[in-house]
Amino acid sequence: MSASEQFDLVVIGSGPAGEKGAAQAAYFGKRVCLIERAPKPGGAAVNTGTIPSKTLRETALYFSGLRQRGLYGVDLRVKQDITISDFMHRERAVIEAQWALIAENIDKHGITTIQGAARFLDERTVEVTRYGLPTRHVTADVILVATGSTPMAPVGYDVDGEVIVDSDSLLTLQRIPETMVVVGGGVIGCEYACIFAALGVRVTVINARGRLLAHLDADVSDALRQSMTARLGITVLGNIEVRDVVVHDGRARVTLSDDMVLHADCLLVSTGRIGNSGSLGLADVGVRLNDRGFIQVDANYRTAVSRVYAAGDVIGFPALASASMEQARVAVCHAFDLKYKRAVSSVMPYGVWTIPEIATVGESEDMLHARGVPYEIGRASYRLNPRGQILGDTDGFVKLVFHPEDQRVLGVAIVGENACELIHVGMTVIAFGGTLDYFIQAAFNFPSLSDAYKYAAYDGLQRLRRRHSRQAGLPAIVSAGVTD
Repeated sequence: MSASEQFDLVVIGSGPAGEKGAAQAAYFGKRVCLIERAPKPGGAAVNTGTIPSKTLRETALYFSGLRQRGLYGVDLRVKQDITISDFMHRERAVIEAQWALIAENIDKHGITTIQGAARFLDERTVEVTRYGLPTRHVTADVILVATGSTPMAPVGYDVDGEVIVDSDSLLTLQRIPETMVVVGGGVIGCEYACIFAALGVRVTVINARGRLLAHLDADVSDALRQSMTARLGITVLGNIEVRDVVVHDGRARVTLSDDMVLHADCLLVSTGRIGNSGSLGLADVGVRLNDRGFIQVDANYRTAVSRVYAAGDVIGFPALASASMEQARVAVCHAFDLKYKRAVSSVMPYGVWTIPEIATVGESEDMLHARGVPYEIGRASYRLNPRGQILGDTDGFVKLVFHPEDQRVLGVAIVGENACELIHVGMTVIAFGGTLDYFIQAAFNFPSLSDAYKYAAYDGLQRLRRRHSRQAGLPAIVSAGVTD
């Protein structure tokens, strides 16, 4: 490729947003160049975040036998001679498979790739540098920035990758620690706390807030904490902060705000992320950033510079791989006025791969209460579900939030086995404006966890009936099969 070669689209970053945005444009016949500074594609989602953490979760469940404990008359525990190499083997295999799939998709769409660090020279021109090779200039009608995010450097912590780690360096640990302190009760902190606790590591979570995953439904947060403490033996300390950390003889000494002192072989700091935007020269061409390096975009993912778009974690919330892919596709369609995908769905599922799994979609009780919107709920326990009994998950549940007048489903929350798969049933019903009647009329496989949706709907109708029967002058609601 000559330095003057022109493209329709240049994409910076090959994570979920970059790959899918590039493929979307190429699908419609655009000449696309994809620039990635790392030697392998996939971004944080494949290399340090989504895929590794979920693979490690499954590996931990396998090695620990946690799913099978007590079910078949055998109490399985973690193998005593497990090594970090054993633990990471499956993770590496899955990541390598993802690299191959991304490369295949890029090749299939005829996308030109360049490895190197990109920097804007102007709104249409990007300079690409790579050690030992000549600098290259690439121009395009549209540029899509999809460079993702990295863990925020925590104030007061010296991340050394051995004793004090972040979510990236955690994956390079040379041994499985006996004890671990996790600072932060958000998604990443809770996921890794569960993973290592399943392997027999004694884990303590330090959370500045009173609730874990404070942005989620209170019932969900409470259920997670109960499972983490009772099932996994995790100690959760809430409404408390770290005052001081000292590393000595390969261990961390952690002093808390109430003067409690903890000692741990490993300290995981999980206190947020920042946008990967600092080296791109964005401010020089007029692209606006916030104080955490996230790019500011409009509803169509266009920046303050008309030819420059951004999508994925580099623009901040919600920082989900699923959302990132859709954002990039929408950005490309607007950039080239393609009459295809014009907006990201307003109904997005949210999954947390803790132990147990958590998934939500739509509105929560807290959200509706804050806005003064009337609602009712319906719940069904895995304990009363035959499939739940077979799997040994008797603590999980499906919770529906719906409008009491027309019974339209407003939100769904699921805790338990396969929650992140089951949530898509509720998501679809919400997206099409469905009511409880969908679940009442539907026939689900038996035995299946999906059948819990039906009984959550029955429970919701019963709650409505009790609510109305307590109001003088209002007839009780009668629904066939309510007590099924």
